[in-house]
Amino acid sequence: MKFGINSLSFTDTFLEGDLPLLEKARKMGFEVFEITPVDPERFPAKTVAKMASDLGLSINVNFALPETANTISPDPAVRRKSVELSKRLIDMFQVAGAKIYGGANYCAWKYFTGKRRTDDEWNWGVECYREIALYAQANSEITLAVETLNRFETYFLNTIADTCRFVDAVGVPNVKVHLDTFHNIREEDDLGAAIRGCGNRIGYFHACGSQRGIPGRDLVPWRVVFEALRDANYDSAITLESFHPRKKFAPLLAIWRDFADSPEQLATEGLSFLQSMYKEVYQQRATS
Repeated sequence: MKFGINSLSFTDTFLEGDLPLLEKARKMGFEVFEITPVDPERFPAKTVAKMASDLGLSINVNFALPETANTISPDPAVRRKSVELSKRLIDMFQVAGAKIYGGANYCAWKYFTGKRRTDDEWNWGVECYREIALYAQANSEITLAVETLNRFETYFLNTIADTCRFVDAVGVPNVKVHLDTFHNIREEDDLGAAIRGCGNRIGYFHACGSQRGIPGRDLVPWRVVFEALRDANYDSAITLESFHPRKKFAPLLAIWRDFADSPEQLATEGLSFLQSMYKEVYQQRATS
């Protein structure tokens, strides 16, 4: 298992001046660096690929579609924009050497209609995402990971079972499920059973404290989570996702307080906890 950290733990987006974060993450003990390029037009993709290769660091990316490029919009022109933007992003992320493209990459983040998801929205989403996935399959080595989000960030895919159903409906092998404990603990009746039910569809995993703080100092039943991941034979990457509480991105996620003395403390203590939990739980299978 490789362990990663999201760039938003330290910065608001990812520009040329943020490149030293790759070396910083590697020195902290992370093997994966997940980048959220909020301003993709200024994302230094080629330099990221070169630096990551030199450092022995894997790159993943996370991006949320805007409302102007929404796969489930009733406006066909907006849905078309979602597909075209996604294709451009996939090209860019391939240049950056990304292995996984996860997040709210399947519909606009924080888009609400005031109603439940409709059959039309489901069909639009599946149709658009299938085209996106086929493009990624033909033009990159990137795995697309569909993130299950809580009800305050989307109404489209809230449960793991629904996300599995969406992935199955898209039906392209490079599309997997992206799990995130921050979201999942809010929506699942039985977190362990939901993760096990996802099985081999799991393509990516975000380890987040229930309050976005340090894993192990929160309400997530971590042993239950790791046992379920073990039983699902997941052994790819676990990425710690939090957000710098003093940066401008934090209010978008309703972060109004510090979760640690510094982002570095949150990252290193979170990494230590996750590594120890992984070793303890997965070692049980090896010795049983």
